[in-house]
Amino acid sequence: MASFEDFKLNRQLLNAIAEAGYQTPTEVQQKAITPILAGQDVMGIAQTGTGKTAAFVLPILMTLKYAQGQDPRALILSPTRELAMQIEENIQTFSKYLDLRTVVLYGGLGPKVQKEKLAQGCDIIVATPGRFLELYLEGEINTKSLKFLVMDEADKMMDMGFIGKIHRILEVVPRKRQNLLFSATMSELVRKIAGDFLAFPTVIEVTEQATPAQTVSQSLYEVPNLKTKLNLLQYLLQDDESFHRIIVFCKTKSVADNVFHYLERKYGKDEVRVIHANKGQNTRINSINAFKEGNIRILVATDVAARGLDVSNVSHVFNFDVPIVIEDYVHRIGRTGRAFHHGDAITFCNPAEKYYVDKIEKLIRQSIPVREIPEGVFIEKTGFEERQAIAREIDNQKRKDDPEFKGAFHEKKYASKESGRSKSTKKKTTRKKDKKRYS
Repeated sequence: MASFEDFKLNRQLLNAIAEAGYQTPTEVQQKAITPILAGQDVMGIAQTGTGKTAAFVLPILMTLKYAQGQDPRALILSPTRELAMQIEENIQTFSKYLDLRTVVLYGGLGPKVQKEKLAQGCDIIVATPGRFLELYLEGEINTKSLKFLVMDEADKMMDMGFIGKIHRILEVVPRKRQNLLFSATMSELVRKIAGDFLAFPTVIEVTEQATPAQTVSQSLYEVPNLKTKLNLLQYLLQDDESFHRIIVFCKTKSVADNVFHYLERKYGKDEVRVIHANKGQNTRINSINAFKEGNIRILVATDVAARGLDVSNVSHVFNFDVPIVIEDYVHRIGRTGRAFHHGDAITFCNPAEKYYVDKIEKLIRQSIPVREIPEGVFIEKTGFEERQAIAREIDNQKRKDDPEFKGAFHEKKYASKESGRSKSTKKKTTRKKDKKRYS
């Protein structure tokens, strides 16, 4: 298809699409929009950054057309607040010339304002499962008019333990409805929920599952320890022309805070922000908006931001830590190379993380090219505690793959136990001899 005109969308939608700068539909949009408009259930598997959101938002807007009644006619479920806000932003962009009302519901904020918006009437609800159920059970939402139920990033919902809430939502929505499920990866748990959720769906698989976008160049640095990772990061960021808009992903909140403070000292408060689950909702929204608008150069984040963060022209994504949930690798690097732009994904890997890199390479069915650490990077010595932590992690990994594996520390423990036993045996023998001597 050459253009959005071929979908026979109404003029209001086409004008909004043109003003947003979209000229050619992506592959997932070409394959999904027509069957959704035809009323079919759809299961879409597409890598992140390929325009999945517009693929289901446009046909929903085309079908709903204008405001009607007080109750919602479409429910879009999202695993995270960030993704819910991103979807709502897309809806606002495309419904610019339509008389449709959208409410976004998520936790982390008091529900008062959200209840007020629901009371004013809405056509589309974008929500995280927990907050939707909370407000439904309080009698704030009537689901009888729902025509569409969309589950976006279904695999992440399963990873985050939403399966129970999803089943409860399926019990309270009308049976007669159109169902859409989209994800970048498709786990067994997602296939199970799809069986309960979709009726004879049209399956759209734009690329093989868990395949990174072709517009993303990947590379890997094997780095011995945390301090050397920081040195390498600083060295690469010296090229501020190439590395002009960067996301640095970390596996924990504490590592994210440490990286943020390090970069803040180097580049100043105006260049760096950090977002993770311990940050307040307003702080996270402000940080994301500042990053989108180009007011800051570097955003440090945990995987809370790996999905739903749609920022154009992100030049580089850094995996400061290799993700333990290996599917998150695809979503992290999908923050760059979006909408036909080129991007770079750079991963730092210590000896304990090599285990997860091997699993990621199997998942994405390709090897990540390894680069040499540049000569200008000072390689620090690994401290005792970090060395021990890496050794223990490698032991745990070997134990996962081989339950019979005893571990690097086993012989020492065994030896110390044996020496302890021999000492106690000697003591007992001595006591017996003493008793005989004095009896």
